[in-house]
Amino acid sequence: MSEEPEIVALGAASAGPQANNDTQEKQPLHAKKPTQIAFNRTELATILNLYGSKVAAGEWRDYAMDFTRERAVFAVFRRSSEQPLYRIEKNPKLARKQGAYSVTAPGGLILRRGHDLGQVLKVLLKKPKLVSA
Repeated sequence: MSEEPEIVALGAASAGPQANNDTQEKQPLHAKKPTQIAFNRTELATILNLYGSKVAAGEWRDYAMDFTRERAVFAVFRRSSEQPLYRIEKNPKLARKQGAYSVTAPGGLILRRGHDLGQVLKVLLKKPKLVSA
């Protein structure tokens, strides 16, 4: 059986035999950049728990997910034929500045932004109202 050739980055191959490859940390080619941003399992479970309670209350009916190179979006609809009622976004580029998570209203107004998804989603929970008899 023949050995498979070693995969090296273009910079290391063009450096020639003088370069010391032992000092360079070898990383697999697939570990460079993610091709798309997505919600992880715990983030999605948090969002779907909120979505399930709103569907049970009859407020929301449909959702859509969009994963791009810059952000992941979970859009919530009252009816599937209209624009989203809310957009829950994850943008890792803003993680160190304003927080990776945000909730956006239909007009583009950012309702809340932060580092913790649970705290950001609290803006979508209805606050109990005082009822006087």
